[in-house]
Amino acid sequence: MISAGIVGATGYTGVELLRLLAGHGQVVVTRVTSRELKGTAVARHFPNLRGHLDLDFSAPDAAALGECDVVFFATPHAVAMHSAARMLAGGARVIDLSADFRIRDIACWEHWYGTAHESPELVEEAVYGLPEVNRGQIRDARLIAVPGCYPTAIQLALLPLLENRLVDESRLIADAKSGVSGAGRKAAAEYLLCEASESISAYAVAGHRHHPEIIQGLEAASGGEPVTLTFVPHLTPMIRGILATCYAPVRDRDVCNAALLQGAFEQRYAGEPFVQVLPPGELPATRGVRGSNVCEISVSYLESAAMAVVLAAEDNLVKGAAGQAIQCMNIMFGWSESEGLEGIGLLP
Repeated sequence: MISAGIVGATGYTGVELLRLLAGHGQVVVTRVTSRELKGTAVARHFPNLRGHLDLDFSAPDAAALGECDVVFFATPHAVAMHSAARMLAGGARVIDLSADFRIRDIACWEHWYGTAHESPELVEEAVYGLPEVNRGQIRDARLIAVPGCYPTAIQLALLPLLENRLVDESRLIADAKSGVSGAGRKAAAEYLLCEASESISAYAVAGHRHHPEIIQGLEAASGGEPVTLTFVPHLTPMIRGILATCYAPVRDRDVCNAALLQGAFEQRYAGEPFVQVLPPGELPATRGVRGSNVCEISVSYLESAAMAVVLAAEDNLVKGAAGQAIQCMNIMFGWSESEGLEGIGLLP
């Protein structure tokens, strides 16, 4: 058994971590931090944890957290970069669910996140926590940067096409739709029920801060070739889930066909515990993955347009955040990758 601490566990990602870790056979959660709720029982704030977690919120204490075997940061961006080094110095391994260590280009990160990076030396050490790409590096890492929810879905959707040089990487499009929980647990008018319900809206059309993270991963998949991606996110009237529809023009319409694309995806994700490539003709939906760590993917070929169309559905709080963080932890500590993540998706 190992001990785990969670910094900033009062948001949606934090409670999802607690829910999943409460059922993990190899982990005991020993510290859950919140300055505002210090001394309050965690189960009082999150009643779904009654009978599963007998622990009070405590103030963040770097020394005490450093005594844990693993520390999760479920904090807003630009928080972990101030404290991660102290946790690592104490001997803990750190899994950060924010964007603080995802982007290698420090100047790019500072541009998109609007502040100076306090620990640029850790960015070089951090391993990007997409198991389907970096499983070997994750195993030996001290610091994991868990991918964002949109980047997870979009990269998984496009990796097989780019790795096999099947599409024109200069003309990619990702139309992605997310549930309201993707914005975090905060009081903002646009996320109120009366504002978000019965409506769908685009946002960050001129540029979303997940864009450089996605490009970084896609260019690695393309062998360093420059990638151009039009990425437009949308807010949908549901609590959780992401559906990404990705369009990629094929390189050679005389060679490409539906069977070729289907085979590329099935081969790429064969044996992956949390990526399901659907049979031809079946399409993923967010309702099929809600509450699970699975990303469902389908690929179609529009022959008249010489266009590959890939759909990827995931739960933004699980495979897009907390579940993927636990998947990385399982790899780091040498356990079954599915430990604590065997739950079946929720229907209806």
